Amino acid sequence: MEGSLEAFLVAFGVVFVAEFGDKTQLLTLGLAARYRALPVLLGLVLGAALLNALSVTVGALLGARLPTELVNIVAGLLFIGFAVWTLRDRDDEDDLEGPDVGARRGFVAAAVTSFTAFVLAELGDKSMLAAFALGARQSPLWTWAGAAGGMIVGDGLALLAGRTVLTRLPERVVRLGGAAVFALIGLVLIVGEL
Repeated sequence: MEGSLEAFLVAFGVVFVAEFGDKTQLLTLGLAARYRALPVLLGLVLGAALLNALSVTVGALLGARLPTELVNIVAGLLFIGFAVWTLRDRDDEDDLEGPDVGARRGFVAAAVTSFTAFVLAELGDKSMLAAFALGARQSPLWTWAGAAGGMIVGDGLALLAGRTVLTRLPERVVRLGGAAVFALIGLVLIVGEL
């Protein structure tokens, strides 16, 4: 059991530290500007669980075969698309369908968008590579749990900080700021591969 706890703590610590200042923290701030916290957190948790499972179980085999440049360019274009989507005013659509239908669709859309954006931003990232390496030399299950936990806590802090600050700003400023963050991440991903 001691080795399991050690594997968990090492993976948690390494990934938690790797997430600070990472693009997924900026992404989380952008998502916090567009959506309520709960669907963003759900997307983040599901994304972290999936990515770390892939990192630990498939690790080096998958990592060596992924065309990282293509993944980053496609992800960059999607982030620019998220920026454009963030600028759209969707309040009128929800009003036409009634508050319950719009709220349910909004929750699902926010969770799916958060999950997709999180997965794309994190593919091939340093925390994913750390989970590859750690999973190869220690308990895969405990490494997965620690790495996913470190990612969730690190990016969850960005969500909490974003929601705390963003609730005090006018909606237009928040929407423009969120769009700018998405566009910046997209441009960085694309320019980094050219």
